[in-house]
Amino acid sequence: MGLGSTAKKIQALSDHAESMYKQVQELQKRIFHLEEEVDDTHDTVKRLDHQLDEQRALLLAIAETQGIDGEEVLAEAAIDEAETDEGAADDSDAASEDGDTADESTPQPAADSSSPE
Repeated sequence: MGLGSTAKKIQALSDHAESMYKQVQELQKRIFHLEEEVDDTHDTVKRLDHQLDEQRALLLAIAETQGIDGEEVLAEAAIDEAETDEGAADDSDAASEDGDTADESTPQPAADSSSPE
């Protein structure tokens, strides 16, 4: 009777270990595929970055032939973008601060229960 119980426990433990082993194998496959996707994404980003550099050089050359200072235009665009980002951050901060006090400062109409509508 003791050996049968022990055999059942060993079988259950063996089944559990086999299940865990299959899960580990599946995780290994998923990690391997994830690594491949990351490598592919990295290659794509490098290729796009290179193309962007080429396009920027081309646009600067075109701007130069037209008598436009491309670097100055880019600098102004960067300043405008920074100001826009800063303004958006200030607006969101102000909105969250106003959200707490908006109900207090806005008068609400009183409910008039004496007149039927």
